[in-house]
Amino acid sequence: MVASGDSTPAARFDGYKIVVLVPCYNEEVAIAQVVHDFRAALPTATIFVFDNNSTDNTAAAARTAGAEVYREKHQGKGFVVRRMFTDVEADIYVLVDGDATYDAPSARVMIARLLEDRLDMVVGNRVDRDQAAYRAGHRTGNWLLSRFVTEMFGPSFTDMLSGYRVFSRRFVKSFPVLSGGFEIETELTVHALELGLPVAEIDTPYYARPEGSASKLNTWRDGFRILSTIIKLYRAERPLPFFIGIGLMLALIAVGLAIPIVVTYVETGLVPRLPTAILSMGLMIVAFLSIAIGLVLDTVTRGRREVKLLAYLAHRAPGEERRRS
Repeated sequence: MVASGDSTPAARFDGYKIVVLVPCYNEEVAIAQVVHDFRAALPTATIFVFDNNSTDNTAAAARTAGAEVYREKHQGKGFVVRRMFTDVEADIYVLVDGDATYDAPSARVMIARLLEDRLDMVVGNRVDRDQAAYRAGHRTGNWLLSRFVTEMFGPSFTDMLSGYRVFSRRFVKSFPVLSGGFEIETELTVHALELGLPVAEIDTPYYARPEGSASKLNTWRDGFRILSTIIKLYRAERPLPFFIGIGLMLALIAVGLAIPIVVTYVETGLVPRLPTAILSMGLMIVAFLSIAIGLVLDTVTRGRREVKLLAYLAHRAPGEERRRS
């Protein structure tokens, strides 16, 4: 069922500082509508628009609409989110793209779910309401990448690449943003799965861009970048199976090369293909080194995971301050 925010009174959130974070690049056509819609949906929230070197009048349009506008000079959505998470202080964070495709009233339902279940992230699963809202290539790519993450890190989200999310303070302030571009959604998802954080997904309407607005995504280029990010994160967070897999593959190749050489040696007492024998031995040595590297990095990764978890536990759960008061 698609979320509708109309039945969730805004007064339920009066005790919390809520911010809406909107990363923007050349969204002059849409940004004013985004600010107005979220102002109506969340009257007590502060709306921050971070302009990422736009060449149009995005910043002026956002400021005129009533948002607080800042600029991030490093190009890329990941850099913008890093700046937002670092500089903005709040209890609840709503992250949304500035293209007017997401349903602002759904934010109330997402925040309510975050507080009621004491979650750290609620993802808006896009349910398109217009045929032009979701290109077929993006839909297929999103499904494939979501399945890939599920296979690597466990049960994931239906819409892993959604740009509409609500976070607790403890998620935002313990999340080390490393990516620089559109891979940020992948990194947010993997961080939650890796630490086993409480999360949820809610269906939200998804609309086509306003006329005159164009998507900055490139299906193939950004798809490969996101896939590369997933593999890098898997290497960083699951080094033991990653390097053991490489080691076993190299060992199988080495054995395959060595079998005919060994058979010939047993039959004739000669080693006629010395270069192949040397190659096989070298591959087997590299295979054992790969497995050893995986064992060492697995220990390092456990230490890093403990540090991230301690940083996360340093902050209170959503709604805990209100329960204690």
